[in-house]
Amino acid sequence: MPATDDLDTQKRAYATWAKFYDNVYQHMLARPQREAVAAACACGRDILEIGVGTGLTLPYFTPGSNVFGADLSFDMLKVAHRKVAAQQLTHVRGLMVMDACRLGFGPERFDAVTAQFVITLVPNPEQALAEMDRVLKPGGEIIVSSRLIDDGGLLAPLWTALAPLMRRIGWSTDFKVSRLTGWAAATGRYETVHVGRGYFKVVRLRKRASAAPARSDPLD
Repeated sequence: MPATDDLDTQKRAYATWAKFYDNVYQHMLARPQREAVAAACACGRDILEIGVGTGLTLPYFTPGSNVFGADLSFDMLKVAHRKVAAQQLTHVRGLMVMDACRLGFGPERFDAVTAQFVITLVPNPEQALAEMDRVLKPGGEIIVSSRLIDDGGLLAPLWTALAPLMRRIGWSTDFKVSRLTGWAAATGRYETVHVGRGYFKVVRLRKRASAAPARSDPLD
């Protein structure tokens, strides 16, 4: 997927990607996507997936779920809508165009929020995480799957050096796990309960049951 800080440029790129995205990524991303979905379903029925795209993950959710999907690209969502209709995915309650940094949901609406292969592409990841926090119920989880590098890993300097080149073809190689776990620790409201291994990782951040409601409101 295209990695650019310009949202209009992203939308144009997604319009092109929508035509063949599934063919490129369906099998490549299936393992971490299934793992993230299983973790989300274990948290409760009401789930938001940010960056739902063409809906690759939607068939993985349990039938009893109430799944909402948000994505920046209308063209990607058109593919997802066709998938929902063709496969009769009745657990999908809504698919909508939405900016990850400005979610149109009320506070503490969801039991889990997933962000699959999108956090490294968002212009302001911390703002997106803050929005996930706002709409997440206490005790719920933010579940991120993406290409993330380990801090201090042997290959970390190589991935950092390759980052400018790889961004041109739509990959992020220098987004560190600590950017997520550090955000969680800084809030004082989250604990990191899982950091996966391998090329694609799943990171789970659990909101403390005693966490006070987030004060930010993107609709003000």
